[in-house]
Amino acid sequence: MPVPREAPIRIARVLSRLNVGGPSLHVILLTAGLNDDAFRSTLIVGRENPREGNLLAHARARGVEPLVLESLRRDLHPLDDGRAFLHLLRLFRQWRPHIVHTHASKAGALGRLAARCAGVPVIVHTFHGHTFHSYFPPPLSWLFRTLERILARWTTRIITISPTLKEELIQYRIAPAEKIVVIPLGLELERFVESDRFRGELRRQLGVDAAIPLICSVGRLVPVKNHALLLQAFGRVLQHRPEAHLLVVGDGELRPHLEAMSDRPPLRGHVSFLGWRDDLERIYADADLVVNSSLNEGTPVAVIEAMAAARPVVATAVGGTPDLIRHGETGWLVPSKDPEALAEQILYVLDHPEEAARVARAAHVFALAHFRADQLIQRMRELYRALLALPEGERAPLLQASGDSLRGS
Repeated sequence: MPVPREAPIRIARVLSRLNVGGPSLHVILLTAGLNDDAFRSTLIVGRENPREGNLLAHARARGVEPLVLESLRRDLHPLDDGRAFLHLLRLFRQWRPHIVHTHASKAGALGRLAARCAGVPVIVHTFHGHTFHSYFPPPLSWLFRTLERILARWTTRIITISPTLKEELIQYRIAPAEKIVVIPLGLELERFVESDRFRGELRRQLGVDAAIPLICSVGRLVPVKNHALLLQAFGRVLQHRPEAHLLVVGDGELRPHLEAMSDRPPLRGHVSFLGWRDDLERIYADADLVVNSSLNEGTPVAVIEAMAAARPVVATAVGGTPDLIRHGETGWLVPSKDPEALAEQILYVLDHPEEAARVARAAHVFALAHFRADQLIQRMRELYRALLALPEGERAPLLQASGDSLRGS
């Protein structure tokens, strides 16, 4: 397949599902932003699982109409996986994209295999995180690591969204350092910058007095997000701040279990589950503190949004989170799986409002400097052009030699 000398460059982007979360926002922005005289982008997605939410309306509002493959889904299913692979292979042979760019594990495996079989010139994959620990039993995690090492050999360039995630991929021997480039997330942060104008609205809706400490968590209610840790820590917080209230924003398979945990003393009456919300700027406006308690992360979008809204953040020091938060400077980090440490840090932030405000302002500046949507799109344009400019026989070695110049933040 010839590499284009002139525009437009055809890109097929593949994601397993358009559920509520960072990867979906990322691919929607890239698909919308790389549709002009120079690029033509098509987004291919699968179906979401129940309670995951859906960002299809968000995509359409930005002029993106994804192609939905019913057979492409997150869970392992040999028959559907085979159908999805054949469908992708047929599409790539018909469309003849110059670049196939896959995102997340399932789409990354099927999409890269189909792209290789179709003879696509450039194959790119983004790790938004990884499933090498805290998701599956050890034997399954080992299998996934082995498969990713094989897939990496067929991949022109691997992208990670944080320097820490790149180091983890190197440690797991997924690919050599010279084949991995860091391109941070880009988000539409403008609405969070203006969140203060909504101050008081959420508290009035919930009947929560302005003097009551309001702690907030935003994310999928799934095991890796470890909301159970947050609830354990919040029970300790209530021993010192019995008036405090916790907002849990999001949905997922663990919601019934977490609601049951919250319906027992001392949590009963102090925890509200709000489900998925598309007005997060109003949520952050009234939050005194945002908490992320995950076991594993890529780059947590909710943390970036809270930082952009100038809200103090306490988070577990996992995955790419330490690339966002410098302890005591742009937020506070605590060890994973330690409810006592999390409770102590929450209480510290609540007890030191002036320091919390100072740190939140610094976090606001940091988020806007590093995670804007226009930065993401420009970085990806440069990467795509660099990959396509290389002769086929020289592409891999030259990319390896030039990798550091394409790093993100």
